[in-house]
Amino acid sequence: MRRLEAKLGLRLLTRTTRSVAPTEAGERLIETLRPAFNEIDDKLASLTELRERPAGTVRITSSAHAARAALWPVIDRLTAENPDINVEISIDSGLVDIVSGKYDAGVRLGERLEQDMIAMPISPRLRMAAFAAPSYLKQHGTPHTPYDLANHNCIGLRMATSGGLYAWEFERDGKELKVKTEGQLVFNDPDLIIAAALAGRGIAFTIEGHVTRHFADGSLVRVLDDWCEPFDGYYLYYPSRRQPSTAFRLMLDVLRYRTAEK
Repeated sequence: MRRLEAKLGLRLLTRTTRSVAPTEAGERLIETLRPAFNEIDDKLASLTELRERPAGTVRITSSAHAARAALWPVIDRLTAENPDINVEISIDSGLVDIVSGKYDAGVRLGERLEQDMIAMPISPRLRMAAFAAPSYLKQHGTPHTPYDLANHNCIGLRMATSGGLYAWEFERDGKELKVKTEGQLVFNDPDLIIAAALAGRGIAFTIEGHVTRHFADGSLVRVLDDWCEPFDGYYLYYPSRRQPSTAFRLMLDVLRYRTAEK
């Protein structure tokens, strides 16, 4: 690196006794060389095709629910049948730049896909659910339309990407409605939202799959069911310009087969 700095006549790294960081010139050099580095990574990964058995590492960024509901059944089967394939799943509720993060793919809802990506559906259509504990509804009454939520203590969701509060999205008979709710509690984690609802602290709103078992045992009661229409589910997406590795292509095949079975 020092020889390169001498050749360019520029300092590329700022060095201290405790750390090394790129200078502005170093950052520009990194951005210039990044496509070449990515291409080298892809070429090295493609060499695994010469092995008799599929091998390699697949890195995916996903939300927690998508990972459990859509990815894990596939990953379980893939890694059990192919011991030389390694899979890393990074849970993040916000949108992640999969290129700069060096992920092979991401999994998000269809309406939140990044542009210029190849996308493949990997789950059935989903529904949202509004719900509360029986104790809360007994004390405060049951809302019959989304407009009634203005009179209720609603448990809010703080969005990881934008930092704003999620406006609850409803639809009935082709009419779409977004409601900005208010309440005493706000979380950025669905599990805490559900815990607060179970404690009788208010009405909550999340993907139906999170709370199905609580509906079954009666600890939570669904409300505004006729305002929750199905919507596009989870998609796996990846850069169109990147050559997929053997391990990643095999995972795509397994996902396609599982999706076709549904």
